[in-house]
Amino acid sequence: MSRRPAPGSAAAAAPAVRGGSSRLPSRLDRRNALFQQWQALLTNRTKRSRAGEMIIQGVRPISQAIAHGIEIRALLTDGREQPSQWARELLHSSPAPVVVLAPELMAELGEREEGTPELLAIATLPADDLERLLPERDDVLVVFDRPSGPGNIGSLARSVDALGGTGLLITGHSADAWDPAAIRASTGSLFSMPVLRLPSHREVMAWIEERRSQGEPWTVVGLDEAGGHQLADTDLTGPTLLVVGNETIGMSAGWREACDVVAEIPMTGSASSLNASVAGSIALYESRRQRRAAVAG
Repeated sequence: MSRRPAPGSAAAAAPAVRGGSSRLPSRLDRRNALFQQWQALLTNRTKRSRAGEMIIQGVRPISQAIAHGIEIRALLTDGREQPSQWARELLHSSPAPVVVLAPELMAELGEREEGTPELLAIATLPADDLERLLPERDDVLVVFDRPSGPGNIGSLARSVDALGGTGLLITGHSADAWDPAAIRASTGSLFSMPVLRLPSHREVMAWIEERRSQGEPWTVVGLDEAGGHQLADTDLTGPTLLVVGNETIGMSAGWREACDVVAEIPMTGSASSLNASVAGSIALYESRRQRRAAVAG
């Protein structure tokens, strides 16, 4: 016998309403075609792109997605009798369809070995459109070129959000910014700024040249362990495109040629290089330090 949600709860009151282009059920107790579609969003980038959807796991990522206007197509709940205040308020206020899943299905989509997540969200992928960038005079945009690990994407997004960056561009053949592992690592920061997945450096540099033609003095700064120019000696106070290369092989030849400056972060000890997201974080901090010093006079 299927478990029913508590009488009077938001999940119990949820009708079978239209989400996206297909009608969603109010309950789902077994693995069917719809569940398999959601399950594919966990690991299959191609299916995420075709569906235009992602799964968001975790309290903060879901809250951040909603706060920053990401379209939620469905909220999934285990229908527990005593939901937390966070879940209760969200279920009550969200215009998205609510679907009650069997606990074992929720645990599978939540990628948990123990316990069941209270809520999951099925959300629309943001458009990979450079028009989403709204450049300001002192912008710092970050490029992550061909990252191989979704966790590194999420970690760098967190630093971009925390240290004054205004967007994250993922270029080339790479891990997916909308992989659940990237979203979790970002703790929701991926939703706080434009995050675009672009084929190569060409599309980005065409945008940069357009901005330059309008009088904006953009500087393209690449990071490399042997850049030959100290990061602290690089002017990062104007509009800056900061390029972080692949975790193993660094920037592509195209990005290296596009850079106005290739800067290095001085290191001591036996380490031969820094983690890519760490290097990007250091450069973002240096940019923020320089800008604050310039304002202080």
